Amino acid sequence: MKKKSKKTIYIIIAVILLIVLIVSGYSVYGNYQMSKIPGMSFTDCLNYTLKGNDNAVITVGIIKDGQASYTVYGKDGVKMQQEEHIYEIGSLTKTFTAALIKKAVSEGKINLNDTVDKYLDMPASNTYPTIEQLLTHTSGYKSHYFESPMIGNFFYGRNDFYGINDDMLFSRLSEISVTGETQSFNYSNFGYATLGLVLESVYSKDYATLVNIFALDELKLLNTYISDEQGDLENYWNWNTDDVYLSAGGLTSTISDMLHYAQLQLSQEGILANSHDSLAVIKASTESGKAIGINMDEIGFGWIIDTKNDIIWHNGGTGAYNCYFGFCPMIETAVVILSNLAPDYRIPATVMGTKLLLETSE
Repeated sequence: MKKKSKKTIYIIIAVILLIVLIVSGYSVYGNYQMSKIPGMSFTDCLNYTLKGNDNAVITVGIIKDGQASYTVYGKDGVKMQQEEHIYEIGSLTKTFTAALIKKAVSEGKINLNDTVDKYLDMPASNTYPTIEQLLTHTSGYKSHYFESPMIGNFFYGRNDFYGINDDMLFSRLSEISVTGETQSFNYSNFGYATLGLVLESVYSKDYATLVNIFALDELKLLNTYISDEQGDLENYWNWNTDDVYLSAGGLTSTISDMLHYAQLQLSQEGILANSHDSLAVIKASTESGKAIGINMDEIGFGWIIDTKNDIIWHNGGTGAYNCYFGFCPMIETAVVILSNLAPDYRIPATVMGTKLLLETSE
């Protein structure tokens, strides 16, 4: 009996050591691959990311010389049938929220220098950020704050922000007081959820209705709307129609819509005019980002501005999707990458998109 127990213990130890070696091996291999990214081309990055993945579907769109085109890639970088797929676009939603704020400003409903309590019934004892500070992630708010639904979301494998409604955000806002001064750049989903509340207040409509109508009627985007989990791919985030974080990342879209959206950005007509003008200098570039051409120098109405490369961009990521949207106004070139892979899977769309945009702009 003792011999069997010892043998069992030895087997368990051997298995644990084997697992540690395998994990360590993959980690070393992964770090080695990541260290090569600065010297890799867009095609290199794409092929590495798609290598051996049967379920991957990455759509790459380009606008150059006035012409828009796209290609769909699958396992091992093989070109697939050219068809539309419905992708979650995550935080690219924030550019729509910012555009709605800009629309409200043009209609005299919102002033960028007003503080949040001008539009929301908040305790007078606190200090609140301005609308502009929320737009530029310089409010002093954190990325997000813990709410009780997050516990169930974790255990059920749901979207972190599922079930967090307006009342919860109102309550959280009433507890937080900021300095009122413009802070260092700190990317804030909470800030954009707050902007969604402001929009609901001034338009007397829920955010989902507002953004769906805006995308369809004003931007003429036929397949861009708050997720209904009914797309042709899998693993969409679940949302309630009254979830307050929808304004930070709730939209789904297709490549044709995103290319049309890119053309609208390049033309800068109507409500999107001047939306790329700098509202704040953020100097948020990282050394690893700069090594592969990703710079965060300034910010406009939600859009990140890379002054070195004359690129205006934003990205997005959810549990199982990530995307990149970037354009160079001076040469009227744009790149959109939509992926059904998680943001931390191999090389993200932001890296691939930046490389492709820089290569296309040469």
